[in-house]
Amino acid sequence: MKREDDFLKRREHLADLTEEQLEARFWELAEKIVEPMVDLASKNTTPSIERSVVMRMGFSSIEAKGIVEGALDRGLVGKGVGHIIYRLAKENNSGIRETGLKLLDGELWDEAIDIFGGENRGA
Repeated sequence: MKREDDFLKRREHLADLTEEQLEARFWELAEKIVEPMVDLASKNTTPSIERSVVMRMGFSSIEAKGIVEGALDRGLVGKGVGHIIYRLAKENNSGIRETGLKLLDGELWDEAIDIFGGENRGA
């Protein structure tokens, strides 16, 4: 079975568009396709994902586990643990590793709660 060539028919609604308009249309459609994935990723995370992010920031798996558990205890994991570390480091003019180790030692969590508005559960 041979497929009928319907290219000209399918492109009729695009025929009068300029190159710039076609490019804008492409990016509009690409954004619509990706939007649900971005939305899903921004609203959903897991401790496993957060540990993975923290480990990629240079922390050991044991350190990452402790930092993520601290964020979970305080209702902050949804903010992104890597984001929390980065933001605190920036706010305190300190390094990423130094900030993460302070969190691991129980420091800076009140500041994180002030910045991100977590639920201070059991901390």
